[in-house]
Amino acid sequence: MIQKAAFVISNSNPGNCPKPDRAEIAFIGRSNVGKSSLINMITGHKGLAKTSQKPGKTQLINHFVINDRWYLVDLPGYGFAKINLKVKQGWENMISTYLTKRENLCGVFVLIDSRLEPQKIDLEFLLWCGTEGVPTALVFTKADKQSKSKTDLNIRAFLKKTKEIFEEAPDYFVTSAEAGTGKEELTAFIEELVVEYESGK
Repeated sequence: MIQKAAFVISNSNPGNCPKPDRAEIAFIGRSNVGKSSLINMITGHKGLAKTSQKPGKTQLINHFVINDRWYLVDLPGYGFAKINLKVKQGWENMISTYLTKRENLCGVFVLIDSRLEPQKIDLEFLLWCGTEGVPTALVFTKADKQSKSKTDLNIRAFLKKTKEIFEEAPDYFVTSAEAGTGKEELTAFIEELVVEYESGK
């Protein structure tokens, strides 16, 4: 259960992240996937992550401390069409360095818009994570925006594609920030990851 959540630091250099002395869970997804809304929903703090109608609002690595015990990290989205190439490459470098070098990172939630058919960019990112050994789980967002059958259809299609990448499908969660769907399952899974990290120290 998340009782306390507080902003710690934003930065563009993975080397300046807080000391890696506790479990860390990161959230990433394509721009406009509903990441900030999801973070606010699971922490129960409405204005914790800044939501925006404008894709690409998160451009830094944002650390929040949860229950004075573990870090939640809000990462910049990937896949912007309207961004200067140099800036984009800088971000990609920042993200890949963070995801592969951060030793206390015990879970990365990759957010997928459940309203869409499988997107190449999401699958490519997951393939990269799989190749680099990044511990990922999937979070399907915006499940309240269409019928359950349409959501299920898109999720099944996406999982089928991930099976071509991984030998077994990753853990996944179906969520809606507006309806609060998936909050309990997601926080319980995070708790497991944090406990596992703490017991292995």
